[in-house]
Amino acid sequence: MNIPVHLRVAAGAAALLPALACANDGIAAVGAGGIVFGKTDAIAMKKEVLNVSHDLISVDYEFVNESGADVEETIAFPLPAYGAAESPYPDYYGQPANFSVTVNGKPVSFTSVLRALLGNKDVTAELRAAGLSNQRIGLNDTLAGRPLPAFTAAQKRVLRERGLLADGMDEPDEPQWKVQISYVWRQRFPAGQVVRVHHQYRPFVAGGPAAWVLDRDFHQRYCADAAFLKGWRRAANGADHLAAEHVEYILKTGNTWKSGIEDFTLNIVKRKPEELVSLCFPGTFRKVDHLTYQVRLRNFRPVDDLRVYFGNVDGGNGDPGVAPQLPR
Repeated sequence: MNIPVHLRVAAGAAALLPALACANDGIAAVGAGGIVFGKTDAIAMKKEVLNVSHDLISVDYEFVNESGADVEETIAFPLPAYGAAESPYPDYYGQPANFSVTVNGKPVSFTSVLRALLGNKDVTAELRAAGLSNQRIGLNDTLAGRPLPAFTAAQKRVLRERGLLADGMDEPDEPQWKVQISYVWRQRFPAGQVVRVHHQYRPFVAGGPAAWVLDRDFHQRYCADAAFLKGWRRAANGADHLAAEHVEYILKTGNTWKSGIEDFTLNIVKRKPEELVSLCFPGTFRKVDHLTYQVRLRNFRPVDDLRVYFGNVDGGNGDPGVAPQLPR
């Protein structure tokens, strides 16, 4: 089977929202995840079904308030952070395509929270004090679909002094901050009742020539076994590369729930039988049909995020994203 199921716990697990990275000949995967709560003893995640393909992630949750009284919680979906500046290389920005969230079958009405970060420092207030609008803070020309207003001379002076604009010949006046946007809403959890949440989006995958070869870290990162490597060489047909996409999904937020994820199902879904799949994950996968492999775990407390390799894929190298919804 092309899905090894060994458990690998990475040293130095990835951050909740990893930084973007890219290479000259490809584009790096950017991990998104699911909805985020604070730590709660009232709400139990009874069930999560996570479906992962190279072109779509969908998740279904069932929550139950076990406290005996109605509870309201703030829920957030953090978009992957991205650089405010235009990139000369392929890169991801903003909101993943095909994004939607529903609660009990109805679309969620959420608000957007915008933060600008310079390293680990929140510089949102500094940018607003300099007269920058939410659009100028959170978008670039590509996301806006048009050239944004240029910085004024006074803004340039202040932002350069604070390290928020590049001050050099190679990157003049290029924004140095990253943009972090979260979609946030208040959710009522009636005592003893099931609340069902569904969300989906197209993942920001790694693609391009750099992602098509098996590098030195591949075996450790994806637990590739002999059967997978044999299938890969057969599909590559003598070449040293194979069209592939790498998907990352942030799982560790599942540790905020009262008892972990009580009933967790992961479905790895191919788009065609000839696709090759490899990943590191606990448990034993079973073949559901010619496209789907499934593992089911009880009281699951993720210790690592999910990384899935899809090889011999059709199509392009993912969708670059769309403009996020900014605060009004």
